[in-house]
Amino acid sequence: MGSKHSEHGQPESGVAVSDPARVRNIALVGPSGAGKTTLTEALLAAAGVVGRAGSVPEGTTVCDHDPAAVRQQRSVGLSVAPLLHDEVKVNLIDTPGYADFVGELRAGLRAADAALFVVSAAEGVDAATTTLWAECTAVGMPRALVIARLDHARADFAAELAACQDAFGAGVLPVYLPVADGLLALITQRGPTGAPATPAELALMAAARAELLEGIIAESEDESLMDRYLAGEEIDPATVIADLETAVARGAFHPVFPVCAVTGLGLTQLLDALTRAFPSPLEHPLPMVTDPDGHAHAGLTADPDGPLAAEVVRTAVDSYVGRVSLVRVFSGTLRPERAVHVSGHGLADRGHEDHDTDERVAHVYSPLGATLREVPFCVAGDLCAVTKVGSAETGDTVSAPEDPILMAPWAMPEPMLPIAVTAKTRSDEDTMSRNLSRLVAGDPTLRMERNAETHQLVLWCMGEAHADVVLDRLRTGGAEVDTEPVRVSLRETFAARARGHGRHVKQSGGHGQYAVCDIEVEPLPTGSGFEFVDRVVGGSVPHQFIGSVEKGVRAQLDRGLRDGHPVVDIRVTLIDGKSHSVDSSDAAFQTAGSLALRDAAEKSRISLLEPIDKVDITIPDDHLGTVLGDLSSRRGRVLGTTTNSPGHTTIQAEVPATSLLRYPIDLRSQTSGAGTFTRTFSHFDPLPTPQPA
Repeated sequence: MGSKHSEHGQPESGVAVSDPARVRNIALVGPSGAGKTTLTEALLAAAGVVGRAGSVPEGTTVCDHDPAAVRQQRSVGLSVAPLLHDEVKVNLIDTPGYADFVGELRAGLRAADAALFVVSAAEGVDAATTTLWAECTAVGMPRALVIARLDHARADFAAELAACQDAFGAGVLPVYLPVADGLLALITQRGPTGAPATPAELALMAAARAELLEGIIAESEDESLMDRYLAGEEIDPATVIADLETAVARGAFHPVFPVCAVTGLGLTQLLDALTRAFPSPLEHPLPMVTDPDGHAHAGLTADPDGPLAAEVVRTAVDSYVGRVSLVRVFSGTLRPERAVHVSGHGLADRGHEDHDTDERVAHVYSPLGATLREVPFCVAGDLCAVTKVGSAETGDTVSAPEDPILMAPWAMPEPMLPIAVTAKTRSDEDTMSRNLSRLVAGDPTLRMERNAETHQLVLWCMGEAHADVVLDRLRTGGAEVDTEPVRVSLRETFAARARGHGRHVKQSGGHGQYAVCDIEVEPLPTGSGFEFVDRVVGGSVPHQFIGSVEKGVRAQLDRGLRDGHPVVDIRVTLIDGKSHSVDSSDAAFQTAGSLALRDAAEKSRISLLEPIDKVDITIPDDHLGTVLGDLSSRRGRVLGTTTNSPGHTTIQAEVPATSLLRYPIDLRSQTSGAGTFTRTFSHFDPLPTPQPA
């Protein structure tokens, strides 16, 4: 089975396979700059999908087609590039390595059945790399390693292998060894030319081969194989290769492949491994499935004839075809010109309200980067793209209308960097609003909120690079936008007890308004909120107007007093007042209550309160002193520390929200990209009074 190509090497139509056993979904994972996109290009060229490998610096790669990726010279979103090798369709899922785009990485892992972890032979293993490895571990993703960029002047395969073994464990073992003129195949004992290895080459590979075979055989389902091997029996290479796939699928064994995308070294061997040693969708457990009401649904399998169960793993907006949804089919077969049910639940806090709609899929495509190639169907285990399914958002489930289901969403990282945006003109405001709704629909790591107190439109992003991409896409969509400093919502409170007098007396057009009230205000402990007490005696304020005074006081609390911030943590006691039998009214006493609170504020000192957030900061132990010192400079109060994994510490602290506005950027800088944190509102504390110079 093959695909047609144009003179430039691009396929004219997509490839559709009917058997899930002939599909491999491989996520390329690794730190930014390791060479994932370059490796993808080289594999596409080696498989004949493209005539010539594209270049990241020149912006000509298949996967980095986003203008923001070209400008930043790094991947900013996941992209799919299928190829066909030995009658097996391999969907290469290129994921970003930069920490700001971990949401795209997690979406890529959701779509994949295994990961190809790419590291540079010239860079070593840093904290950011181990963080990415932990992302794969957290979802139980089987993975192999590629040590790439072997043509680099500082490349050292042996040193990089040792660093990976130290960081990722003893299950990291090479399948090939690079030598001056090619690769030594450890399993088949063949030299660089493919001929049987010479005695010198056999001696060179002996120790590594023994360790590799023991590692593979230890995962074999044939329990007698290890005894036979230890007894000196020569195990057939075909048996070892079959067990290699089992070992990779179980997730405890991680074969290593030396590859150089520039020279082509190891590309053929890697393609063979992807098709022969990586698990198919048939071996991948499906996400938990319920019906839209949350009731358990019968278990599904990767059966093309089963009920339709698919998931939108990414949403993008193309300037020509509109909304494009990248879909992983887990069960059944997705066909064009069919009705589907689109269901999204559980992401309301991200701006994705629960929804259940029926839509029609007009066409099904096999994506090659930004190129969409029509296919007649997409079976269980495969990836495809659909367009113009208007209600589909990232994380949504696509199923049959007669049997609607819902897949549990994958864990979404919480955006922590706020960016306040403004439109330059009214027309820009309308365009910005439309563009933002599309961006939020496609990016679960982007949260949008309109702050009712500061009246700012705030975008919560994963970091500075993520914010740059969001702003770039807004402007590319035709909206001229600016940013401004984020304003933190403060609170006001009374610093001391005070009395207030409110008098609202008017006469106009024969309709009078008459209300007088006297109140006493006293501060309460932080977090107490607001209390209203009635101590009127003698009916000076009629009972029906007591609530009116409270309503007027509450309205003024919301509007603020000195600086326009809401007022909290006070007790207001109504102690006296006057009324008129004809001219008193609910509205008049509301106004009098408001005036009384303002009068009390004029006679007392008003304190400003700032929000304090509870933060949990997880960092490598090497950076503990730096981070603790930085927290002190931010007026943070450390509550404690815990060890949650070897070599990592979580700090619990309370920090003013004003000191956290750029914390995602600063923490990443302090920890070489390995630090993460979460924040939740805790309470308000008095804002420190600036000391005179």
